[in-house]
Amino acid sequence: MNDTQGIRISKLMAERGLCSRREADAYIERGLVFVNGERVTQLGTRAAPDATITLAGEAKAQQASQATILLHKPIGYVSGQAEDGHQPAIVLVGPGSHMANDKRRFQPGHLKGLAPAGRLDIDSTGLLVLTQDGRVARQLIGEDSDIEKEYLVRVEGHLDGRGLALLNHGLALDDQKLKPAKVSWQNEDQLSFILKEGKKRQIRRMCELVGLRVTGLKRVRIGRVKLGDLPLGQWRYLREGEQF
Repeated sequence: MNDTQGIRISKLMAERGLCSRREADAYIERGLVFVNGERVTQLGTRAAPDATITLAGEAKAQQASQATILLHKPIGYVSGQAEDGHQPAIVLVGPGSHMANDKRRFQPGHLKGLAPAGRLDIDSTGLLVLTQDGRVARQLIGEDSDIEKEYLVRVEGHLDGRGLALLNHGLALDDQKLKPAKVSWQNEDQLSFILKEGKKRQIRRMCELVGLRVTGLKRVRIGRVKLGDLPLGQWRYLREGEQF
């Protein structure tokens, strides 16, 4: 099975969305991975690209218990690690800020290994996803992620038709052409941006390039999951059957 011409099993598992590569290695070490019906315990084992890979029941149960949390991030919190005296958004996840009508009860164990799947700038508000699940993280921020993210953006300045066309496609940041976006007016001072990438401060920088200044930015959707009526500063669990 350990075919030197094959592909690392952990890589295959990540590509198929079974788990993250890090999780795959942990499952392999614990003997919870089967390739073509055979248990694999050696890290770095390779297999054919079309090999049948399955997880033991214990691994599936562990995955089912992993939490994914939706937070309505306020301005003033950073997405990830604390920086420049600003607190990370994860400090808002606790029983006191749990959305009132969420059916799932808060468990302190869900804070262990909880990490943001994507960023939202300190001066932006809206939907932030934090997860323990490597499958969700890969879906949202993996190299081949194609998930749409929608933002409502208040702006000041004049934007003509050419500028709007450039926002949709034609701008570059850091010497790299941006992927096509969907940008349209919502009302006289607010634009809707739908992006499939997330460079640092991308929307603000895009607006600057066409002579606009952003005065407010809110993420309202990631894939098929909407911010909806989640109150500012509160959070809820991703519901059963809810998918990005």
